[in-house]
Amino acid sequence: MKVNVDFDLCTSNAVCMGIAPEVFEVREDGFLYVINENPGPEFDERLRQAVQGCPNGAISIEE
Repeated sequence: MKVNVDFDLCTSNAVCMGIAPEVFEVREDGFLYVINENPGPEFDERLRQAVQGCPNGAISIEE
């Protein structure tokens, strides 16, 4: 899967980081970073949870 974030919609609330900290990280500067844009299949379920859990709809995935 490939992770995409619409940074115009993202408010860096860290919900995704709570679900998949190996993929998403909110740093001290207050911005979200995707630290693994192409995670392996072991992350599929948690990535879907992150997409659904994002309150702003900023995350999408390409399968």
